[in-house]
Amino acid sequence: MIHRSLPFLLLVGLLASSASGARDVPAPAAHVDADGPYVVRDGETLQARWICDDKVVSHEQTARRIAPVCGYPHPVDIAPAAVPPMDVLPAAPRIVVLSDIHGQYDLLVRLLRANGIIDAQDRWARGTDTLVVAGDVFDRGPKVTEAFWLLYGLQQQASAAGGAVHFVLGNHETMVLYDDLRYVNPKYLRSAQLLGRSYPQLYGPDSVIGQWLRTRPVLLRIGDALFLHGGISPDALALALDPAATNAAYRASLGTPRDQVKADPATAPLYDGKTSPIWYRGYFDGRLDTDGVQAVLDRLGLKRIVVGHTSMPHVSSFHGDRIIAVDSSIKNGENGELLFIEEGRLSRGLLDGTRVALAAGVTGRDD
Repeated sequence: MIHRSLPFLLLVGLLASSASGARDVPAPAAHVDADGPYVVRDGETLQARWICDDKVVSHEQTARRIAPVCGYPHPVDIAPAAVPPMDVLPAAPRIVVLSDIHGQYDLLVRLLRANGIIDAQDRWARGTDTLVVAGDVFDRGPKVTEAFWLLYGLQQQASAAGGAVHFVLGNHETMVLYDDLRYVNPKYLRSAQLLGRSYPQLYGPDSVIGQWLRTRPVLLRIGDALFLHGGISPDALALALDPAATNAAYRASLGTPRDQVKADPATAPLYDGKTSPIWYRGYFDGRLDTDGVQAVLDRLGLKRIVVGHTSMPHVSSFHGDRIIAVDSSIKNGENGELLFIEEGRLSRGLLDGTRVALAAGVTGRDD
């Protein structure tokens, strides 16, 4: 028999507990101050529900405008059921990009207002410009619902003005929809309890935001730039060569149980934690050097790839502007930045509205 000292056994137990605990779903919050609306279509009727002071408030109506009750502070205009957008778009003269909001709605609004993307009433203010959000609204922060409704409304307002708002799915969207709730803010597990649905069911195909999410792309090409959450690995070039087929495959698989999509050879490449478009970090962790990046760009006919997912202190340029990292750590709730691409010129917009050059990226990150 091998005898171990008590400190050794305690250390092993602590490490095992930490390793398993990191994957645990958090306990629901004890109280929800304000959340909603969660809107479900039932034929021509809209069923809207909020959690206000830990109590459910429900409205049924046929009018397309839903007045605020608590949670999201603005009226919500419900558009007809969304349809998948184009996967490849012509070049746009002015594009603004951010990613990884992770429920930090207040910081998002502050950043967008400071840079003139929205006005003081939080409505679209950029005319014919394009805004791209490169995934990960879900998880971590306390105002996921509000962030989704803001983007949903801005998309309609931008379209009416001749502009565009594109939301590209991130790994956390796919995680929530296939019931991986390790990073969900406890507030939302309490909301789900009170509403009598699981958290993924609150974003089911019958819900307005859930249906909208199920039509969003993972790969979006605008001109000679590709926008996505994680990145394109050399092992996944085939997925980027046919973005329409790849986006359709993601849409068809959203909400399928995690173990099933990872076990199915047809969908496993979409969800691989190291090489898939929603998870890849190889531009930053040393797996791919500049020559390797250029080979990927040449194969796809691109000038640059713009990604989120790997947290940076600033919007940063890697591999000679071939890769732009736009996850500026908004998720921490303290700071955030925007990428501006204007007639090919790159800059970043700060939280106070000033513009500066992109930060120089430092490789070796595996966040």
